[in-house]
Amino acid sequence: MSDTLLHVSGVSKRFGGLQALSDVHLRIQRGQVYGLIGPNGAGKTTFFNVITGLYAPDSGTFELAGRPYRPSAVHEVARAGIARTFQNIRLFADMTALENVMVGRHLRSQSGLLGAIFRTRRFELEEAAITRRASELLDYVGIGHLDDYKARTLSYGDQRRLEIARALATEPQLLALDEPAAGMNATEKLALRELIERIRADGITVLLIEHDVKLVMGLCDRVTVLDYGRQIAAGTPAEVQRNDKVIEAYLGHSGAQAAAEATPS
Repeated sequence: MSDTLLHVSGVSKRFGGLQALSDVHLRIQRGQVYGLIGPNGAGKTTFFNVITGLYAPDSGTFELAGRPYRPSAVHEVARAGIARTFQNIRLFADMTALENVMVGRHLRSQSGLLGAIFRTRRFELEEAAITRRASELLDYVGIGHLDDYKARTLSYGDQRRLEIARALATEPQLLALDEPAAGMNATEKLALRELIERIRADGITVLLIEHDVKLVMGLCDRVTVLDYGRQIAAGTPAEVQRNDKVIEAYLGHSGAQAAAEATPS
């Protein structure tokens, strides 16, 4: 079996007169934490949204675990094995933490509508299993004690954890995290890093789009950098940090020149 989990190639996307992505490629190996970064307007969010089915690409091929998938809708991509979170948290605010995770778990349910209507034994057993698994996932992300709290009453950091638990409930092969550290303080970021490392250790591959470059460089195995909708670098964090195009994209021409002058020969 190939070690490649996600392979996307030749992805392009245009919005009217704006070419948001041009021939972008990505290959993620099983067990990696993979970072996707770039300056504001680089196209990383668009690329992320195409991969996860929020936007339809104009072109490109998509394979997950060696099988083609069509990024036509978020729920279809989730069924294929990619679960995502959102930069702007999308929880069911008036449902409890437990109920939010159960919603994610129902993606894998088998009983169907008739089972729910007639409350068949199979449905009851499956619902009990869903509840148990949802409770386990809340414990896993560290908020099991908040299971009966409404999502809207949770702290920002706990809402982030809840969204990750709901994504994990879909049993993904790839967990795609959209700006998970946005709005977090240093303590919350450290806890987030520990959680992502635990998720990876438990066999789930992670794709991370994040503005916090320090977090990405300290956490990710490999990184792809976009600028103006094009891939300008890909490699280990150390390789990417030394890349002249990356330095220029983040610092500008004058900053790149200063960085070059400051680098020992």
